[in-house]
Amino acid sequence: MVEVSTSLLSCENGKEAEVILGLEKSGTDYFHIDVMDGKFVEKDTYERMKEISSYIKRISNLPIDVHLMVEDVIPSIEDFIIVEPNIVTFHLETCKNDEEVFQAIDLIKQNNSRVGISIKPNTKIEEIYKYLPYIHVALIMTVEPGKGGQTLITDMVTKIQNLNTYIKENNLDAVIEVDGGINLATCEKVKQAGAEILVSGTAILMAKDYKEIINELKK
Repeated sequence: MVEVSTSLLSCENGKEAEVILGLEKSGTDYFHIDVMDGKFVEKDTYERMKEISSYIKRISNLPIDVHLMVEDVIPSIEDFIIVEPNIVTFHLETCKNDEEVFQAIDLIKQNNSRVGISIKPNTKIEEIYKYLPYIHVALIMTVEPGKGGQTLITDMVTKIQNLNTYIKENNLDAVIEVDGGINLATCEKVKQAGAEILVSGTAILMAKDYKEIINELKK
């Protein structure tokens, strides 16, 4: 069974407690925190996501899954590590060289979080291969990062398959997380391709019954 990481990007102001506790009761495995800086992507959610992360930490024991869509990776890791996230993921595209990638990996590990590296749809999957022995999660963006409610780019299913094959052939432990356009119509394709953590936001938060859709996504 796959795990579900529910994105709180579209959570309404003033309804945070209701949504967080409702999702916890409904069986989400993680709270997915979409951190955007207005530079790497157009939208800026930075301060809002700091507030939501801190709020989750106060009222829930569920793991926090931080996805940094930012240019300045190291300061952002330092900002969000204080909420003791289970996973901190940064984008490979923001790093100029191997040294920067491993600096981020080491900082996350030093703070006892699992390390994720994410790639955008136009980045070749092979670019992530050499880092897989050092990380825990490979996050494949199945839409262009920056906003919720987009449609999954179907070409990304092949990318997930190729990554899954490489991980298995090389006996690696990294799990595949997918983010973007994940709903009941698309989840089966990515699960069959090898996805083990599904990030879904709009599809869950707009549902009348969180538990029903989370259960369907996990099947």
